[in-house]
Amino acid sequence: MSNILIVHGGGPTTVLNSSLYGAIKEAQKHEHIQSVYGALGGTAGFLVEDFVDFTKESHEKIELLKSTPGTAIGTSRTPLYEKEYNQMVQILLKNDIKYVIFNGGNGTMDACGNLAKVAKEHDIKVIGIPKTIDNDLAMTDHSPGYGSMARYMATSVAEAGQDVKSMPIHVSIIEAMGRNVGWITAAAALARKEKTDAPHMILLPEVPFDEDKFLDKVKKLHDELGGVVVVASEGLKYENGEPIVKPIFKTERATYFGDVGTHLAELVIKKLGIKARSEKPGIIGRSSISLQSSVDREEAINAGREAVKAAIEGQTGKMVACERESNSPYTIKPILVPIEKVMMHEKSMPKEYIDAENYDVTQEFVEYCKPLIGDEIPEFAYFQRSSDASRKI
Repeated sequence: MSNILIVHGGGPTTVLNSSLYGAIKEAQKHEHIQSVYGALGGTAGFLVEDFVDFTKESHEKIELLKSTPGTAIGTSRTPLYEKEYNQMVQILLKNDIKYVIFNGGNGTMDACGNLAKVAKEHDIKVIGIPKTIDNDLAMTDHSPGYGSMARYMATSVAEAGQDVKSMPIHVSIIEAMGRNVGWITAAAALARKEKTDAPHMILLPEVPFDEDKFLDKVKKLHDELGGVVVVASEGLKYENGEPIVKPIFKTERATYFGDVGTHLAELVIKKLGIKARSEKPGIIGRSSISLQSSVDREEAINAGREAVKAAIEGQTGKMVACERESNSPYTIKPILVPIEKVMMHEKSMPKEYIDAENYDVTQEFVEYCKPLIGDEIPEFAYFQRSSDASRKI
Protein backbone atom coordinates (compact mmCIF):
# COMPACT_ATOMS: atom_id res chain seq x y z
CA MET A 1 0.00 0.00 0.00
CA SER A 2 1.17 3.52 -0.85
CA ASN A 3 -0.01 7.06 -0.27
CA ILE A 4 -0.24 10.13 -2.50
CA LEU A 5 0.28 13.80 -1.60
CA ILE A 6 -1.21 16.81 -3.41
CA VAL A 7 0.41 20.23 -2.95
CA HIS A 8 -0.86 23.63 -4.10
CA GLY A 9 1.48 26.54 -4.78
CA GLY A 10 1.22 30.21 -5.73
CA GLY A 11 -1.90 32.29 -6.33
CA PRO A 12 -5.31 30.56 -6.34
CA THR A 13 -7.81 30.35 -9.21
CA THR A 14 -11.47 29.41 -9.53
CA VAL A 15 -10.55 25.93 -10.81
CA LEU A 16 -7.59 25.01 -8.61
CA ASN A 17 -9.93 22.97 -6.44
CA SER A 18 -11.33 21.33 -9.56
CA SER A 19 -7.90 19.89 -10.34
CA LEU A 20 -7.72 18.77 -6.72
CA TYR A 21 -11.09 17.07 -7.17
CA GLY A 22 -9.92 15.27 -10.30
CA ALA A 23 -6.74 14.08 -8.60
CA ILE A 24 -8.63 12.79 -5.55
CA LYS A 25 -11.24 10.95 -7.61
CA GLU A 26 -8.61 9.30 -9.80
CA ALA A 27 -6.46 8.28 -6.82
CA GLN A 28 -9.48 6.66 -5.14
CA LYS A 29 -9.88 4.31 -8.12
CA HIS A 30 -6.59 2.57 -7.38
CA GLU A 31 -6.72 -0.09 -4.67
CA HIS A 32 -3.04 0.18 -3.76
CA ILE A 33 -3.50 3.85 -2.79
CA GLN A 34 -4.34 3.87 0.90
CA SER A 35 -4.50 7.59 1.72
CA VAL A 36 -4.83 10.68 -0.47
CA TYR A 37 -3.22 13.53 1.42
CA GLY A 38 -3.37 17.27 0.86
CA ALA A 39 -0.67 19.60 2.21
CA LEU A 40 -2.45 22.26 4.29
CA GLY A 41 -0.77 25.55 3.40
CA GLY A 42 1.22 24.44 0.37
CA THR A 43 4.92 23.68 0.73
CA ALA A 44 4.91 25.37 4.15
CA GLY A 45 2.44 22.72 5.35
CA PHE A 46 4.37 19.99 3.54
CA LEU A 47 7.51 20.84 5.54
CA VAL A 48 5.71 20.51 8.90
CA GLU A 49 3.66 17.47 7.86
CA ASP A 50 0.35 19.27 8.17
CA PHE A 51 -1.77 16.96 6.03
CA VAL A 52 -5.47 16.30 5.50
CA ASP A 53 -6.52 12.78 4.50
CA PHE A 54 -9.24 13.09 1.85
CA THR A 55 -10.23 9.46 2.24
CA LYS A 56 -11.70 10.43 5.62
CA GLU A 57 -13.74 13.34 4.24
CA SER A 58 -17.39 13.09 3.17
CA HIS A 59 -18.45 12.60 -0.43
CA GLU A 60 -20.49 15.82 -0.22
CA LYS A 61 -17.48 17.90 0.84
CA ILE A 62 -15.30 16.51 -1.95
CA GLU A 63 -18.02 17.30 -4.50
CA LEU A 64 -18.07 20.92 -3.29
CA LEU A 65 -14.51 21.36 -4.52
CA LYS A 66 -15.74 21.86 -8.10
CA SER A 67 -17.65 25.00 -7.10
CA THR A 68 -15.23 26.36 -4.51
CA PRO A 69 -12.86 29.23 -5.48
CA GLY A 70 -9.38 29.67 -4.08
CA THR A 71 -7.84 26.51 -2.64
CA ALA A 72 -9.51 24.40 0.02
CA ILE A 73 -6.13 23.21 1.31
CA GLY A 74 -4.27 26.50 1.17
CA THR A 75 -1.16 27.55 -0.69
CA SER A 76 2.10 29.40 -0.14
CA ARG A 77 5.14 30.94 -1.79
CA THR A 78 7.66 29.41 0.62
CA PRO A 79 11.27 29.75 -0.67
CA LEU A 80 12.79 26.28 -1.19
CA TYR A 81 16.46 25.32 -1.33
CA GLU A 82 18.44 22.07 -1.27
CA LYS A 83 17.87 21.63 2.46
CA GLU A 84 14.07 21.83 2.10
CA TYR A 85 13.98 19.36 -0.82
CA ASN A 86 15.98 16.82 1.18
CA GLN A 87 13.65 17.39 4.14
CA MET A 88 10.66 16.76 1.89
CA VAL A 89 12.07 13.41 0.77
CA GLN A 90 12.46 12.29 4.37
CA ILE A 91 8.87 13.31 5.12
CA LEU A 92 7.63 11.35 2.09
CA LEU A 93 9.52 8.24 3.14
CA LYS A 94 8.28 8.54 6.72
CA ASN A 95 4.64 8.72 5.58
CA ASP A 96 4.88 6.03 2.86
CA ILE A 97 4.09 8.63 0.19
CA LYS A 98 5.16 7.28 -3.18
CA TYR A 99 3.45 9.87 -5.38
CA VAL A 100 3.52 13.68 -5.19
CA ILE A 101 1.37 16.00 -7.29
CA PHE A 102 2.30 19.69 -7.46
CA ASN A 103 -0.39 22.03 -8.76
CA GLY A 104 0.72 25.55 -9.57
CA GLY A 105 2.45 28.05 -11.83
CA ASN A 106 6.06 28.83 -12.73
CA GLY A 107 7.50 28.74 -9.22
CA THR A 108 5.59 25.60 -8.32
CA MET A 109 6.72 23.79 -11.46
CA ASP A 110 10.28 24.73 -10.50
CA ALA A 111 9.71 23.11 -7.09
CA CYS A 112 8.13 20.10 -8.79
CA GLY A 113 11.19 19.61 -10.99
CA ASN A 114 13.67 20.05 -8.18
CA LEU A 115 11.89 17.57 -5.90
CA ALA A 116 11.59 15.06 -8.76
CA LYS A 117 15.39 15.05 -9.13
CA VAL A 118 16.03 14.52 -5.42
CA ALA A 119 13.25 11.94 -4.98
CA LYS A 120 14.08 9.86 -8.04
CA GLU A 121 16.61 7.65 -6.28
CA HIS A 122 13.93 6.75 -3.73
CA ASP A 123 11.47 5.72 -6.47
CA ILE A 124 9.09 8.57 -5.53
CA LYS A 125 7.14 9.87 -8.54
CA VAL A 126 6.54 13.63 -8.87
CA ILE A 127 4.14 15.13 -11.44
CA GLY A 128 2.98 18.70 -12.08
CA ILE A 129 -0.47 20.09 -12.87
CA PRO A 130 -0.43 23.51 -14.58
CA LYS A 131 -2.32 26.31 -12.84
CA THR A 132 -2.21 30.02 -13.54
CA ILE A 133 -4.60 32.82 -14.37
CA ASP A 134 -1.68 34.50 -16.18
CA ASN A 135 -1.48 31.72 -18.80
CA ASP A 136 2.30 32.10 -18.85
CA LEU A 137 3.40 28.47 -18.40
CA ALA A 138 5.52 27.12 -21.23
CA MET A 139 4.87 23.89 -23.15
CA THR A 140 1.07 23.99 -22.86
CA ASP A 141 -1.54 25.58 -25.13
CA HIS A 142 -3.10 27.16 -22.04
CA SER A 143 -3.30 26.57 -18.31
CA PRO A 144 -6.29 25.76 -16.09
CA GLY A 145 -7.33 28.96 -14.38
CA TYR A 146 -6.89 31.19 -17.41
CA GLY A 147 -10.21 30.39 -19.08
CA SER A 148 -12.21 31.48 -16.04
CA MET A 149 -10.15 34.65 -15.61
CA ALA A 150 -10.61 35.39 -19.31
CA ARG A 151 -14.36 34.94 -18.92
CA TYR A 152 -14.38 37.31 -15.96
CA MET A 153 -12.45 39.98 -17.88
CA ALA A 154 -14.63 39.73 -20.99
CA THR A 155 -17.89 39.83 -19.01
CA SER A 156 -16.81 42.63 -16.70
CA VAL A 157 -15.52 44.79 -19.53
CA ALA A 158 -18.73 44.21 -21.49
CA GLU A 159 -20.76 45.31 -18.45
CA ALA A 160 -18.54 48.35 -17.84
CA GLY A 161 -18.87 49.20 -21.52
CA GLN A 162 -22.65 49.34 -21.20
CA ASP A 163 -22.33 51.67 -18.21
CA VAL A 164 -19.95 54.01 -20.05
CA LYS A 165 -22.10 53.91 -23.18
CA SER A 166 -25.15 54.89 -21.10
CA MET A 167 -23.56 58.20 -20.07
CA PRO A 168 -20.71 58.69 -22.56
CA ILE A 169 -18.76 61.46 -20.88
CA HIS A 170 -15.65 59.90 -19.40
CA VAL A 171 -12.77 57.47 -19.82
CA SER A 172 -12.80 54.25 -17.79
CA ILE A 173 -9.43 52.59 -17.20
CA ILE A 174 -9.65 48.93 -16.16
CA GLU A 175 -6.38 47.53 -14.84
CA ALA A 176 -5.78 43.83 -15.49
CA MET A 177 -3.53 41.44 -13.60
CA GLY A 178 -0.46 40.03 -15.32
CA ARG A 179 2.83 41.71 -14.49
CA ASN A 180 4.89 40.47 -17.43
CA VAL A 181 2.43 38.98 -19.92
CA GLY A 182 -0.78 40.26 -21.44
CA TRP A 183 -2.99 37.17 -21.71
CA ILE A 184 -5.52 38.41 -19.14
CA THR A 185 -5.58 41.94 -20.55
CA ALA A 186 -6.06 40.59 -24.06
CA ALA A 187 -9.07 38.49 -23.02
CA ALA A 188 -11.07 41.71 -22.64
CA ALA A 189 -11.37 41.72 -26.45
CA LEU A 190 -13.97 38.96 -26.16
CA ALA A 191 -16.35 41.56 -24.70
CA ARG A 192 -17.01 43.02 -28.14
CA LYS A 193 -20.13 42.20 -30.09
CA GLU A 194 -19.89 45.25 -32.35
CA LYS A 195 -16.91 47.21 -33.65
CA THR A 196 -17.52 50.20 -31.36
CA ASP A 197 -18.07 48.12 -28.21
CA ALA A 198 -15.65 48.18 -25.31
CA PRO A 199 -12.75 47.72 -24.94
CA HIS A 200 -11.66 50.57 -27.16
CA MET A 201 -7.99 50.22 -26.27
CA ILE A 202 -5.97 47.24 -24.99
CA LEU A 203 -2.57 48.03 -23.48
CA LEU A 204 -0.32 44.97 -23.25
CA PRO A 205 2.99 44.69 -21.37
CA GLU A 206 4.54 43.17 -24.51
CA VAL A 207 4.07 46.55 -26.24
CA PRO A 208 6.18 49.50 -24.96
CA PHE A 209 4.00 52.29 -23.58
CA ASP A 210 4.12 55.64 -25.41
CA GLU A 211 2.42 58.34 -23.35
CA ASP A 212 1.88 60.80 -26.21
CA LYS A 213 0.48 58.12 -28.52
CA PHE A 214 -1.79 56.88 -25.74
CA LEU A 215 -3.19 60.35 -25.02
CA ASP A 216 -3.69 61.10 -28.72
CA LYS A 217 -5.66 57.88 -29.15
CA VAL A 218 -7.78 58.55 -26.05
CA LYS A 219 -8.59 62.06 -27.29
CA LYS A 220 -9.60 60.78 -30.72
CA LEU A 221 -11.81 58.05 -29.25
CA HIS A 222 -13.41 60.45 -26.79
CA ASP A 223 -14.23 62.88 -29.61
CA GLU A 224 -15.82 60.03 -31.59
CA LEU A 225 -17.58 58.05 -28.87
CA GLY A 226 -17.78 60.19 -25.76
CA GLY A 227 -17.27 57.23 -23.45
CA VAL A 228 -14.03 55.26 -23.70
CA VAL A 229 -13.00 51.99 -22.01
CA VAL A 230 -9.30 51.21 -21.80
CA VAL A 231 -8.02 47.87 -20.47
CA ALA A 232 -4.43 48.15 -19.32
CA SER A 233 -1.98 45.60 -17.94
CA GLU A 234 -0.54 46.22 -14.50
CA GLY A 235 2.90 45.62 -16.04
CA LEU A 236 3.09 48.43 -18.58
CA LYS A 237 6.64 49.56 -19.35
CA TYR A 238 8.33 52.26 -21.39
CA GLU A 239 10.58 51.49 -24.36
CA ASN A 240 13.61 51.35 -22.04
CA GLY A 241 11.98 48.66 -19.90
CA GLU A 242 11.18 50.93 -16.99
CA PRO A 243 7.68 50.47 -15.48
CA ILE A 244 5.36 53.43 -15.99
CA VAL A 245 4.76 53.61 -12.22
CA LYS A 246 7.57 53.41 -9.69
CA PRO A 247 7.95 50.58 -7.14
CA ILE A 248 6.45 51.38 -3.74
CA PHE A 249 7.64 48.31 -1.82
CA LYS A 250 10.14 45.48 -2.29
CA THR A 251 10.65 42.08 -0.68
CA GLU A 252 13.18 39.34 -1.35
CA ARG A 253 10.86 37.71 -3.89
CA ALA A 254 8.74 40.51 -5.29
CA THR A 255 8.43 44.17 -6.16
CA TYR A 256 5.14 45.97 -5.61
CA PHE A 257 4.19 48.86 -7.88
CA GLY A 258 1.61 51.60 -7.66
CA ASP A 259 -1.65 51.33 -9.62
CA VAL A 260 -1.21 51.63 -13.37
CA GLY A 261 -4.94 52.34 -13.81
CA THR A 262 -4.84 55.27 -11.40
CA HIS A 263 -1.75 56.66 -13.13
CA LEU A 264 -3.37 56.48 -16.58
CA ALA A 265 -6.61 58.05 -15.33
CA GLU A 266 -4.66 60.92 -13.81
CA LEU A 267 -2.81 61.44 -17.11
CA VAL A 268 -6.13 61.70 -18.96
CA ILE A 269 -7.52 64.18 -16.44
CA LYS A 270 -4.43 66.37 -16.16
CA LYS A 271 -3.30 66.41 -19.78
CA LEU A 272 -6.58 66.12 -21.68
CA GLY A 273 -9.03 67.66 -19.24
CA ILE A 274 -11.36 64.68 -19.66
CA LYS A 275 -13.16 62.94 -16.80
CA ALA A 276 -11.55 59.61 -16.04
CA ARG A 277 -11.59 56.95 -13.37
CA SER A 278 -9.85 53.64 -12.80
CA GLU A 279 -11.02 50.19 -11.74
CA LYS A 280 -8.84 47.30 -10.54
CA PRO A 281 -10.66 43.97 -10.16
CA GLY A 282 -7.56 42.16 -8.85
CA ILE A 283 -8.30 39.04 -6.81
CA ILE A 284 -12.03 39.65 -7.23
CA GLY A 285 -11.53 38.37 -10.76
CA ARG A 286 -9.55 35.28 -9.96
CA SER A 287 -11.99 34.29 -7.20
CA SER A 288 -15.24 34.84 -9.11
CA ILE A 289 -16.85 31.40 -8.98
CA SER A 290 -20.03 32.86 -10.51
CA LEU A 291 -18.08 33.45 -13.74
CA GLN A 292 -16.15 30.18 -13.66
CA SER A 293 -15.77 28.80 -17.18
CA SER A 294 -17.36 25.37 -17.56
CA VAL A 295 -14.64 24.47 -20.08
CA ASP A 296 -11.94 25.57 -17.66
CA ARG A 297 -13.48 23.53 -14.85
CA GLU A 298 -13.67 20.31 -16.87
CA GLU A 299 -10.14 20.73 -18.20
CA ALA A 300 -8.87 21.34 -14.66
CA ILE A 301 -10.58 18.18 -13.40
CA ASN A 302 -9.10 16.20 -16.26
CA ALA A 303 -5.61 17.61 -15.61
CA GLY A 304 -5.86 16.37 -12.03
CA ARG A 305 -6.91 12.92 -13.18
CA GLU A 306 -4.15 12.71 -15.79
CA ALA A 307 -1.47 13.75 -13.29
CA VAL A 308 -2.38 10.93 -10.91
CA LYS A 309 -2.58 8.42 -13.76
CA ALA A 310 0.88 9.45 -14.95
CA ALA A 311 2.42 9.12 -11.49
CA ILE A 312 0.88 5.70 -10.85
CA GLU A 313 2.05 4.53 -14.28
CA GLY A 314 5.61 5.36 -13.23
CA GLN A 315 6.13 8.77 -14.85
CA THR A 316 8.08 11.43 -12.94
CA GLY A 317 9.52 14.86 -13.61
CA LYS A 318 6.70 15.65 -16.04
CA MET A 319 3.86 18.17 -16.25
CA VAL A 320 0.42 17.50 -17.67
CA ALA A 321 0.00 19.91 -20.59
CA CYS A 322 -2.73 20.36 -23.17
CA GLU A 323 -2.26 20.27 -26.91
CA ARG A 324 -4.90 21.94 -29.05
CA GLU A 325 -6.15 19.86 -31.93
CA SER A 326 -8.82 22.20 -33.29
CA ASN A 327 -10.50 25.57 -32.67
CA SER A 328 -13.78 24.65 -34.33
CA PRO A 329 -14.88 22.30 -33.01
CA TYR A 330 -12.69 23.00 -30.03
CA THR A 331 -10.71 19.91 -29.03
CA ILE A 332 -7.58 19.34 -26.98
CA LYS A 333 -5.66 16.32 -25.75
CA PRO A 334 -3.57 15.91 -22.60
CA ILE A 335 0.15 15.33 -23.07
CA LEU A 336 3.10 14.95 -20.71
CA VAL A 337 6.03 17.34 -21.10
CA PRO A 338 9.44 17.28 -19.38
CA ILE A 339 9.29 19.52 -16.33
CA GLU A 340 12.72 21.03 -17.09
CA LYS A 341 11.24 22.60 -20.24
CA VAL A 342 8.62 24.31 -18.09
CA MET A 343 10.61 25.37 -15.02
CA MET A 344 10.73 29.18 -14.81
CA HIS A 345 10.11 29.63 -18.54
CA GLU A 346 7.59 32.41 -19.12
CA LYS A 347 5.24 32.34 -22.13
CA SER A 348 4.48 35.80 -23.50
CA MET A 349 1.81 36.75 -26.00
CA PRO A 350 3.09 35.83 -29.50
CA LYS A 351 3.43 38.62 -32.06
CA GLU A 352 0.68 37.20 -34.25
CA TYR A 353 -1.82 37.81 -31.43
CA ILE A 354 -0.90 41.51 -30.99
CA ASP A 355 -2.07 44.51 -33.02
CA ALA A 356 0.33 47.03 -31.51
CA GLU A 357 -0.45 49.83 -33.95
CA ASN A 358 -4.12 49.92 -32.99
CA TYR A 359 -3.77 49.11 -29.28
CA ASP A 360 -5.57 45.84 -29.83
CA VAL A 361 -5.29 42.09 -30.36
CA THR A 362 -5.76 40.21 -33.59
CA GLN A 363 -8.57 37.94 -34.71
CA GLU A 364 -6.15 35.02 -34.27
CA PHE A 365 -6.07 35.70 -30.54
CA VAL A 366 -9.87 35.91 -30.35
CA GLU A 367 -10.15 32.52 -32.07
CA TYR A 368 -7.58 31.09 -29.64
CA CYS A 369 -9.21 32.46 -26.50
CA LYS A 370 -12.92 32.21 -27.24
CA PRO A 371 -13.33 28.44 -26.69
CA LEU A 372 -11.71 28.69 -23.25
CA ILE A 373 -14.37 30.89 -21.64
CA GLY A 374 -17.23 28.44 -22.08
CA ASP A 375 -20.67 29.83 -22.88
CA GLU A 376 -21.03 33.12 -24.74
CA ILE A 377 -21.07 36.20 -22.56
CA PRO A 378 -24.50 37.89 -22.30
CA GLU A 379 -26.10 39.99 -25.02
CA PHE A 380 -27.27 43.49 -24.02
CA ALA A 381 -29.95 45.79 -25.41
CA TYR A 382 -28.99 49.26 -26.63
CA PHE A 383 -30.81 51.88 -28.71
CA GLN A 384 -28.59 54.12 -30.81
CA ARG A 385 -28.94 57.83 -30.09
CA SER A 386 -29.29 60.39 -32.85
CA SER A 387 -27.33 63.12 -31.02
CA ASP A 388 -24.47 63.44 -28.56
CA ALA A 389 -26.39 65.62 -26.12
CA SER A 390 -25.63 63.23 -23.26
CA ARG A 391 -21.92 64.00 -23.58
CA LYS A 392 -22.50 67.55 -22.40
CA ILE A 393 -23.72 66.44 -18.97
